[in-house]
Amino acid sequence: MSEDQAELLRAIHDAHGPALFRYVVRLTHDQNFAQDVVQESLLRAWRSPAILEQSDEAARSWLFTVARNLVIDDRRSARHAHEFPTDEVPDRGVHDETDAVLDKWLLSDALLSLSLEHRTAIVSSYYLGQSAAEIAERENVPVGTVRSRIHYALRALRLALQERGVTE
Repeated sequence: MSEDQAELLRAIHDAHGPALFRYVVRLTHDQNFAQDVVQESLLRAWRSPAILEQSDEAARSWLFTVARNLVIDDRRSARHAHEFPTDEVPDRGVHDETDAVLDKWLLSDALLSLSLEHRTAIVSSYYLGQSAAEIAERENVPVGTVRSRIHYALRALRLALQERGVTE
């Protein structure tokens, strides 16, 4: 860009910049976006030296048309359609124990559907951490019986959870 063109752009900015800014603010109600539109309009004028050489009225009309078209293009864009400016930050999610409580409730309900022997085997083994030998000694049954009860109790528990829609 020559020195003459830079001087013309400066003159156009000084003459029409404030009015163009007010015009875009009235269109958008957003001062930050209006500054961007004015800057982009002047940049486009700088890239089109023929505009700078036109009369003052023609350059002003061209700048306002470019600014209006930039605003229209922005409003039609997907960014504008999907973004909603707000002054307030949305509440942050708070970790709660709802899922854990519901899981415990479903598991308790499924366990209650088992026979007493199967429920005792599962609770003693998985919740109390007792070995099959310890459970057998306490229940006064062979170790193989305890292992068999645990095996069939797990199958029955899976079926009970499937019926409740928890597992597949």
